[in-house]
Amino acid sequence: MNLLNDLQWRYATKRMNGKHVPNEKVMQVIEAARLAPTSSGLQPFKVVMIEDIEIRKKIAPIAMNQKQITECSHLLVFAAWDSYTQERMDSVFDNMEAIRELPKGEMNEFKNSVSKSMQAKSEHEQYHHAARQAYIGFGMAIAAAAELRIDASPMEGFHNDELDVFLGLDKLGLKSVTLLALGYRNEEEDWLLPMKKVRFPLEDFLIEVK
Repeated sequence: MNLLNDLQWRYATKRMNGKHVPNEKVMQVIEAARLAPTSSGLQPFKVVMIEDIEIRKKIAPIAMNQKQITECSHLLVFAAWDSYTQERMDSVFDNMEAIRELPKGEMNEFKNSVSKSMQAKSEHEQYHHAARQAYIGFGMAIAAAAELRIDASPMEGFHNDELDVFLGLDKLGLKSVTLLALGYRNEEEDWLLPMKKVRFPLEDFLIEVK
C-alpha cells in the first residue's frame, strides 16, 4: 500500500532547507484538507496559507521561535469556527442544497436537528467540536504532503490567542488550532532525520473485540 510507505517515509521535520515548494503541490495538500470528512458535512474550519517570509518572521516569536516557521516554504494555519451560529448553519445547508440541486428548504429537518444538537453545547464545546473537525483535515494534509514527498512539521507549540490577533482570525470568528509547516528537510542539520520511527507495535496498539 503506497500510503503506508509514504507514512513510513515522513517524520516531524525539525529543520528545513528553505527551498520553495511549488504552489501547485501546496494547493494539492490544501485540497486534501478541503476534501476531508467532517461531522454532518459542516466543514467548520479554514486553512490560512502563509508564504511571505516577512510575515513568518513575525509569527516565529508567537511560535516559540521554532525554526520551521522561517525555514519552511509555506506555513498553513488550521483555524476552526469559534461557534456554530445559526447564520453559519444556514450557510452550510443552503450550499448543500444548491450543489445537490435540491429544492430550497429540502434539508431543513436535518439542519434543524444538527443545529439543535450543536447549539445545546456551550460556546467552548462548540469550538472544540469544530477543532476536532479541523484535525481531520490536518491529518489528510499531512498524508497528502507525504505522498507528494513534501516534508511537514505538525506544530501545536504557539500562542493561539496572539496568532489569532496577528492574523485577524478573531475578527473572522475563527480560532487557530494547529500549524503545518511545509518544505524540504535539511539533511545536514535535522537531528531527527537519522532516528528510527518510534511507534507502539501493532499488538499493543490494536484492541480486537470478538
